[in-house]
Amino acid sequence: MSEQTQEREVSGVAMPQRVVVVGAGMAGVQTAVALREQGFKGTVTLIGAEPHQPYDRPPLSKAVLLGTAEGSAFDVDFEALDIGLHLGREALGLRPADHELDTEQGPVPYDALVLATGAEPVRLPGAEGVPGVHLLRTLDDAERLRPVLQRQHDIVVVGAGWIGAEFATAAREAGCAVTVVEAADRPLAGALPAEVAAPMTSWYAEAGASLRTHARVARVSPGEVVLDDGTRLPAGAVVVGIGARPATAWLAGSGIELGAYGEVVADAHLRTSAPDVHAVGDCASFPSGRYGERLLIHHWDNALQGPRTVAANIIGASTGEAPVVHDPVPYFWSEQFGRFVQYAGHHTSADTLLWRGDPSGPAWSVCWLREGRLAALLAVGRPRDLAQGRKLIESGARMDPDLLVDPARPLKTAAL
Repeated sequence: MSEQTQEREVSGVAMPQRVVVVGAGMAGVQTAVALREQGFKGTVTLIGAEPHQPYDRPPLSKAVLLGTAEGSAFDVDFEALDIGLHLGREALGLRPADHELDTEQGPVPYDALVLATGAEPVRLPGAEGVPGVHLLRTLDDAERLRPVLQRQHDIVVVGAGWIGAEFATAAREAGCAVTVVEAADRPLAGALPAEVAAPMTSWYAEAGASLRTHARVARVSPGEVVLDDGTRLPAGAVVVGIGARPATAWLAGSGIELGAYGEVVADAHLRTSAPDVHAVGDCASFPSGRYGERLLIHHWDNALQGPRTVAANIIGASTGEAPVVHDPVPYFWSEQFGRFVQYAGHHTSADTLLWRGDPSGPAWSVCWLREGRLAALLAVGRPRDLAQGRKLIESGARMDPDLLVDPARPLKTAAL
């Protein structure tokens, strides 16, 4: 048996000896760990493009940025788990027919491959290379921005989405003057309907930040941002937070099917269109049976849940076990302007929106019902609503709308 096709026979079924995971963020690290936790005995190789020890991203916009933490490395003993860690090694291409991953340091053969390359920030056209323009996605980005906050520069944030709000929060805590410019008519326009996002508009002013909606950037020059209406905003630094796209350009020519957003199209078991290649986390979409549509989720919890499915299916393929389906209730959180915002589920404009509590107050929730069942929930300062709502979405219980809208009642008591 050649080295290229080295395999171990288990109950007459070939088990892969070499699993290669490309991408050393949350999804990649958790996949490697899950393989070991679920009993995989072969070689596990984790390849990351960044030179840093693998780290968690959420603290970058909070503790790392403000200097209250030096880093956010995962508490994983890769050596003890016998996980081969190859950092500073960028993936350049994939040849599924040869079962080889091409990297800067040469080809890497695999029996099973996991794509976990995450997402990369969308750049502001015309701003690349301009001094003082920053993104916030990597540890290096956070470390470059930390002294900017310490010097209390005037900062312009482009984009009032989740990352823009979180960065604006940190910049205000650091004492910076902050202006947030948003092309849409409200913050979080791509995530929430107008009536839900409306109460969040006042959070910016309360925190001492200026929010300018219907504002498009015409150009950026050192020390200044010019809007399309001619307004000139002083900017010691500009932070761009206008979204992210799957980091999959390196797969061009590989034959791996990509979707409308450039994401890897995975099936319900997180398998790609190529044999023995799986995909997980921000770089992949999957069909949700729960919601009846394909989901592309750029959030931490999906990168935590998916790896367990991938590991089980890599191991299970060799033991004849039925493949595990990946169909979680999506979940994410955001800390902004002194508020803890959580969201579970998935809603569309066709779902029925119901309020729990006064949105002008410090704590309230919004529920979306679909055919009488809870499809999604947004909770601001109501973590119990979120915890109970997530379970109700999972169970598919029918809800009593009249009981649901009473914020004094536990959400679970609205289940029929």
